[in-house]
Amino acid sequence: MESKQRYTITSALPYTNGPLHIGHLAGAYIPADIFARFKRLTDNDVAYICGSDEHGVAISIKAKSEGKTVKEVIDKYHNLIKNSFNSFGISFDNYSRTSLKIHHDTASSFFKELESKNLLELKTSEQLYDPVENQFLADRFVEGTCPKCGHQEAYGDQCENCGSSLSPTDLINPKSKLSGASPILKSTKHWYLPLGDYENFLREWILKGKEKKWKPNVYGQVKSWIDLGLESRAITRDLEWGIPVPHKDGKGKVLYVWFDAPIGYISSTKEWAKNNNKDWEPYWKDKNTKLIHFIGKDNIVFHSIIFPIILEAHGGYILPENVPANEFLNLEGNKISTSKNWAVWLHEYLEDFPNMQDSLRYTLTVNAPESKDNDFTWKDFQARVNNELVAILGNFINRVLVLSHKYFEGYVAQGQMDITVESKVQDLAQKIDFALSNFEFRQANTFFIDLARLGNKYLQEQEPWKKWKEENLKPQVRNCLFTCLKLVEEIKRQAQIFLPNTAEKIKNTLNLSNAEVLSPKHKLNKPMLLFEKIEDAEIQIQIDKLLPKKENKPMYKEEIQFDDFEKIDLRVGTIIEAKKMEKADKLLTLQVDMGGEIRTIISGIAHHFSPNDVLGQQVTVVCNLAPRKIRGFESQGMILMSEDLSGQLQFNQPSVKVANGSKVN
Repeated sequence: MESKQRYTITSALPYTNGPLHIGHLAGAYIPADIFARFKRLTDNDVAYICGSDEHGVAISIKAKSEGKTVKEVIDKYHNLIKNSFNSFGISFDNYSRTSLKIHHDTASSFFKELESKNLLELKTSEQLYDPVENQFLADRFVEGTCPKCGHQEAYGDQCENCGSSLSPTDLINPKSKLSGASPILKSTKHWYLPLGDYENFLREWILKGKEKKWKPNVYGQVKSWIDLGLESRAITRDLEWGIPVPHKDGKGKVLYVWFDAPIGYISSTKEWAKNNNKDWEPYWKDKNTKLIHFIGKDNIVFHSIIFPIILEAHGGYILPENVPANEFLNLEGNKISTSKNWAVWLHEYLEDFPNMQDSLRYTLTVNAPESKDNDFTWKDFQARVNNELVAILGNFINRVLVLSHKYFEGYVAQGQMDITVESKVQDLAQKIDFALSNFEFRQANTFFIDLARLGNKYLQEQEPWKKWKEENLKPQVRNCLFTCLKLVEEIKRQAQIFLPNTAEKIKNTLNLSNAEVLSPKHKLNKPMLLFEKIEDAEIQIQIDKLLPKKENKPMYKEEIQFDDFEKIDLRVGTIIEAKKMEKADKLLTLQVDMGGEIRTIISGIAHHFSPNDVLGQQVTVVCNLAPRKIRGFESQGMILMSEDLSGQLQFNQPSVKVANGSKVN
């Protein structure tokens, strides 16, 4: 067991522009909560910190769409989010808000410190401006085509399809989300953080120091960013809502949300320390403190590059020990989308499955997207609950309690622990500790349920219900049930990490106080139902909820004239060669025979088709589309695809084979 250590643990601050869904829970909150609970259980000093991010542009958009003030929106969703966290047992030591004065003061002091050291650049640049609304467009006020994957609904700061970090001016055919107008470029002045000045620092700290310590998906993404070269990044924006820039020339400008948001971890810690008569500084400035950031992969660059640079530039702060980011969780084979309402919302889950928080916690841990995108399906959820929680964990504990009441009147049997079982329990406990220490939560969860598997196997082998009939075998029954109860006690201890509500139920069933351990002649309470079996009808209701979302009438783009359509040259070609693009999971590089020429077309279909699947496939190509660079390669056209109800892409092709180069009229 490791010696006592101080940990500052953070989970990404959620935007208060909507409720939480299962992707949020699986990505940044359940893993962090498990880790925090584990470290507390092993007697470490833990500050688990989070709070609502209330300054994002997305919040202003939400307020406008709902016809409310920004304050009304952030209050509404802050309370909804906080209640969801509480319901699912997310054990924050402090959950704050970035709209509080303590945060405004903290973020402002960071800006002032960097500015006083001449570490910021004041530059005039051209940024997108809405000529209808007469205002500059911050990242999320702009939508267009991603220059890297071709996704047509990319935001000005990020493409949710490929995860690439973007700037508004990177987008192809950008549109203002305020008016729908095509923005123009207009000069404005902002403060920039020169990220490139810290390249050597990052290479030493991360590329040399973290290669074997950080998850490959995190290290790889950070390395890619550094190797491509870091550019200066604006830390202010032309907006009304946010933290005013604390400078005489800062009128009408606020701190960029991704400058102020991670500083929210520090201000939240200050708030917690103040409320608990503690000193906040050791949790952020003591070199012996381990700082761990739990996030999703879309936040890697901010927590592994930008925020550490801010801390390094300020001086006096520790840097993250680890950033164990998860990949994305999909829903029924499709990417979770809040804008399309393709999600399982936590507050709705609680209405449909009351008192079953741990059932979802367990399933999301089993399916955690630790190294790659993973999928949540309602059928798998049902199977996990019924076949594992009910049939293995719940069944074992219930059998032990029932037998103890039947044979020993509800008292702990006066027996001895089976040394073989004891050894196996200790081994599993050590494996759980090791897995959790290395952020392998799925593996740890497997070892946890293995404790119940061990118990069921032992109970079945011992058959105390048969031995009880023989007087000379009753001592073996006592030993068996004592062993099983001690195993239940260990399950209760470990359940405090994974399934907090279940742990409390087991503790009540065992009739234990927090510090008490089971001993012979201890009185047990009656067994209670730990988990509820889920019926097919309940699952079908959830599946049916999703169907209308797939069957909704599509949202058409703005109307065009026939003359516009006539400009498009559609022709049939045949794919004669296909290969996956290196370091691009979604992209295939295709050679398409167009009849008189061979074209190279890069298409984001690798998640739907393997290279062998598409060879010989006739396709419809937009052949007069201007070539564009994708990952350094030129794509000479676009292949038309359709998406079926299951989310699978299908080729738009002629019903019978036609000559390559044939025109589509």
